[in-house]
Amino acid sequence: MMTAAKDLSVQGEMRFNEPMSRHTSWRTGGPAEAFFTPASIEDLASFLAELDAETPLFWHGVGSNLLVRDGGIPGVVVSAAKILRSLDHLDHHRVRAGAGVPCTQLARQCIRWELGPSEFFAGIPGTVGGALAMNAGAHGFETWERVESVRTIDRAGEIRERAAGEFTVGYRSMTGPVNEWFLEAIFCFDPDVTPSFDTLKTLLDRRKITQPLGLPSCGSVFRNPPGDYSARLIETAGLKGHRIGGAEVSEKHANFIINRDAATATDIEELIEHVRQTVLDEHGVSLVHEVRIVGKVR
Repeated sequence: MMTAAKDLSVQGEMRFNEPMSRHTSWRTGGPAEAFFTPASIEDLASFLAELDAETPLFWHGVGSNLLVRDGGIPGVVVSAAKILRSLDHLDHHRVRAGAGVPCTQLARQCIRWELGPSEFFAGIPGTVGGALAMNAGAHGFETWERVESVRTIDRAGEIRERAAGEFTVGYRSMTGPVNEWFLEAIFCFDPDVTPSFDTLKTLLDRRKITQPLGLPSCGSVFRNPPGDYSARLIETAGLKGHRIGGAEVSEKHANFIINRDAATATDIEELIEHVRQTVLDEHGVSLVHEVRIVGKVR
């Protein structure tokens, strides 16, 4: 018989009515009904196998590309990034990385192992799992260009090995088997490409200069439309510095929305829609947001 989250015995930590503002880079959002941090993959698998199949389940990484509405998230939020931190050099061109490994760590270690092209991973905020889930990219490269295979866990706690070819990927998008989440991936690099810490430093320095780092944001809000840049369209529409409540279009990078002054998730979502509609009216281009918006409206 399936069991509700509050009745399960777990080795990890289970919190109830947990503010998601503590777990998103925008530092806002309503509470998770239950927030589970497993102690191990075995603990996670056991929890999933016993959890009532009707209980809503949301997989959380580090919240770098996530907006949680002010009404919060029903059911259980699973935060497994802390137990998925392994990073192994398999051979002269392959690496196995846990879904919880920060992309900047993956980039730096691959450079030490002389595996390239890998510097671009440093331009992706968040973790390997998040990069896989949205085919994140930076500086002309994309995550799934390097994926050989992945391990996933499903709603019943069963772990599977899947080849990259079992997933359909596009620009900032990925579709695959439903109700499965990434545990790790094997990345394949080019033996004849030698990465450089100098290149990595140049990319990180450029990021510091052009992006509002240090302020709560989710990174780029909108995907770039074909042949253009969202930031250019937003800036030329006169939206830099535009505010709704505590949310503001960054003066430094127009495709960033920052939490300037205790912004609510509603402030941010309304500003996202205002930007989208204004760019459509001014340029005839319908921007698509790449940030994931979840939860209930208060």
